[in-house]
Amino acid sequence: MRVIATGIAGFIGYHLTKRLLREGVEVVGVDNINDYYDVELKYARLAELGFEREHIEEKRLIRSAAHPTLQLFKCDIAEREAIEQLFKEQRPDVVINLAAQAGVRYSLEQPFAYTHSNVEGFLSILEGCRRAEVKRLIYASSSSVYGSNSKVPFSEEDTVEQPQSLYAATKRSNELMASCYEQLYSIECIGLRFFTVYGPWGRPDMAPMLFTDAITHHRAIKVFGEGELWRDFTYIDDVVEGVWKIVAGDKPAPHRLYNIGHSEPVKLTEFIATLEQTIGKEAKKEYLPQQAGDVERTWADCSRLEQDFAYHPTTSLSQGIAEFVKWYKEYYKA
Repeated sequence: MRVIATGIAGFIGYHLTKRLLREGVEVVGVDNINDYYDVELKYARLAELGFEREHIEEKRLIRSAAHPTLQLFKCDIAEREAIEQLFKEQRPDVVINLAAQAGVRYSLEQPFAYTHSNVEGFLSILEGCRRAEVKRLIYASSSSVYGSNSKVPFSEEDTVEQPQSLYAATKRSNELMASCYEQLYSIECIGLRFFTVYGPWGRPDMAPMLFTDAITHHRAIKVFGEGELWRDFTYIDDVVEGVWKIVAGDKPAPHRLYNIGHSEPVKLTEFIATLEQTIGKEAKKEYLPQQAGDVERTWADCSRLEQDFAYHPTTSLSQGIAEFVKWYKEYYKA
């Protein structure tokens, strides 16, 4: 099997690429290595995959020094001619689109970055699939599409027409665009609504990294929503296992959407307490109001993914946090 996977220098993309390689899949990775967060972390992930920074060039395929079945193509997914040419040359069996401009709060500051990557970029991916006659596209959506939905747990059947941020709106637009392309061009599309993914090599703009770094260095952590927010924290290995089951399996119905979470929401204060216990230090806390674009609670109903692909997350919060903190201390020499 040959897969084109976008966003492989990202958190989920890096871990998924490792899993695909273990399963014997030939992978062509795409990433523009943007500076939304620390590019050193992105290059470190790529180094783990066998790509040295000095060898990475724009729009030129290079092969991993560690994995003969892995190549990297440095390119913005919104560059439609380059993406179209890559797809035509590589003829993948499956495309997995994880590349996106992430972050709810950042979308309040840089809205055009989201339409560029998440709308124009996603359209470029869809067009690449159409023109190269790719049969299956798996793409990242987000739990943010549920907005301030008061019904819990969140089900794929719930209404998602009131996003609370531009980021959420762009992810919902991806779902609608994919549905349209599936109907018009018979591209099998599967959208994954990820719920607060965390673990080793995680993003530095997310709570696990922000809190761990602050606690370690005796700085106050900002606890938004006065600590009353709840999140369905999902460990990276469980997410990757779920995505792999979809890649390797048969899609049961046209344009399926799947929640992929842990289905056990955790209060932010409990999450912080678990970090404190694992790190062995008490956090200094600055309680702040809920920020614009944030939602009070996320909670995934994963019964559809469980039924169709036997998805069963197994990593407890304490286990996942322990693995994350262990990696943090090793990587940052803390």
